[in-house]
Amino acid sequence: MSDQPRVDADLAALAEDTLKLAQARGAGEVAVGVGQSRFTEIKRRDGAIEVLRASTSRGLSLTLYLDGRFSSNGTSYLEPAALSRFVDEALAMTRRLQPDPHRGLADPSLYGPTPGAEIDTWDPRGDVLPMERRHELLEEAELAAREHLMDGPVVVSVSVSQTSQASRSLQLHSNGFAGEHAQTGHYLGVGVTVRDEGARRPQDHDFAGGCHFDILPAAATIGHEAARRAAFQVGARKLKSGSMTLLVESRAASRLVGTLLGAATGQALDQRRSFLQEHEGEAVGSPLLDLFDDPLLPRGVGSRTFDGDGLVARRLSLFSRGVFENPLIGVYYGRKLERSPTTASTSNLVLTPGEASLDELVKEIDHGVLVTSFIGGNSSMATGDFSFGIVGEAIAGGERVHPVSEMNVSGNHLELWKRLVAVGNDPYAYGSRVLPSLRFDDVTLSGS
Repeated sequence: MSDQPRVDADLAALAEDTLKLAQARGAGEVAVGVGQSRFTEIKRRDGAIEVLRASTSRGLSLTLYLDGRFSSNGTSYLEPAALSRFVDEALAMTRRLQPDPHRGLADPSLYGPTPGAEIDTWDPRGDVLPMERRHELLEEAELAAREHLMDGPVVVSVSVSQTSQASRSLQLHSNGFAGEHAQTGHYLGVGVTVRDEGARRPQDHDFAGGCHFDILPAAATIGHEAARRAAFQVGARKLKSGSMTLLVESRAASRLVGTLLGAATGQALDQRRSFLQEHEGEAVGSPLLDLFDDPLLPRGVGSRTFDGDGLVARRLSLFSRGVFENPLIGVYYGRKLERSPTTASTSNLVLTPGEASLDELVKEIDHGVLVTSFIGGNSSMATGDFSFGIVGEAIAGGERVHPVSEMNVSGNHLELWKRLVAVGNDPYAYGSRVLPSLRFDDVTLSGS
């Protein structure tokens, strides 16, 4: 962490002054956050620039706890006189709110940052990338996509985008917490639309990015993959409805895992609208469901040394060998549920990978679908019932045989995760959900 930049000294001083001012004017407990960021984005469609923008921002957040009353407030107007009025108005509003005895800062014994953590979320070059190089990346990616489709379907459109950002923040609490975080990000994406029969216009994309620029593959690689995915969808059709194997590609697995975790929060448990309500300490999935939150993953997009409550960052097991071990509980819901807090939100969500590649998983399937993306649908946190639209590839005899679309997968999470029979060795590398491909047997899909 020592090589990561800190917020500007004037911004840090402003945070300290605002905290003291709020306390002097009657706030019981106070949390102040300040941040500064830079953002650059360039988008191009079919060779023409559509978006070219760069921005910088600075802001301050003020959280007040006053006689059991709570409010969270924000401003980007940082002149001293304006901030004084901002504090007065925030206090006046907070005094009008209904008291909630569970609101308050965390016990100082729970505070971070994690000692000695080297999460490496700051690229030494920051977000600086010459504009000429940005244009080169877009040109290389689009050219590769079009070259891939020269002997394939007619290209309707190719869009490419590149973004870079850099942010620094400081968080202060009136009962002793102080923590800083700095992070950069570099991203490149390609979207391709092609022509199919009638009015169908299949489209797909590829995307890569992370805290460091050197994680990006070659721009041409991203362009080729986006084109391959779009072209493969030409001629997509439904399969006959029935029970079959569902193989979910790593980059699509986030949808299933995210809806599972929606029921594993303190809020869902407190409001008794979680299908996991009575299952803590029980197996709700197969032994391959080994899911944990790792805030200290080096270069992780979600890495941090403290969370939003200031709690020290630690690896947290959520599901171990299928057993629901720990929900996501922040300070507020910890008090309401009379439980020790874990953390209110995930950082880097990791599912322990297996040994087989995606191609090897495909070869083991006689009849099923490889899901490359989910479309629409819904999932109930209260019951666990879900239904999602899918796009993907039919599998027969261990081979990908044709694209599929206009199909749905439905079921219940408490049944689905018990049918997890294989996990890939291909965790997704470009996001905060580091999930591999997942194979489920005997899943209901509806089509024709």
